[in-house]
Amino acid sequence: MASKKQPVVQVRMQEDLLRRLIVMCEAEGRSLNNQINMLARNAVAYHERAKGKFDSKELAAVELDAFFEEENE
Repeated sequence: MASKKQPVVQVRMQEDLLRRLIVMCEAEGRSLNNQINMLARNAVAYHERAKGKFDSKELAAVELDAFFEEENE
């Protein structure tokens, strides 16, 4: 069974913030990728609690093609 490809997002940040995130990851036993995903999920959940759920039609209309890596064949 082929796994579904996930979008790829590059993030620029200050070196000090990256170091702090890495130390946090090590303390919590997560990879940097998993830590950032968890922080993003928490931020979205907080936003939805504070301001309401996102509209499913609006979410479905968001174009993601630019976030998928092209395969070299």
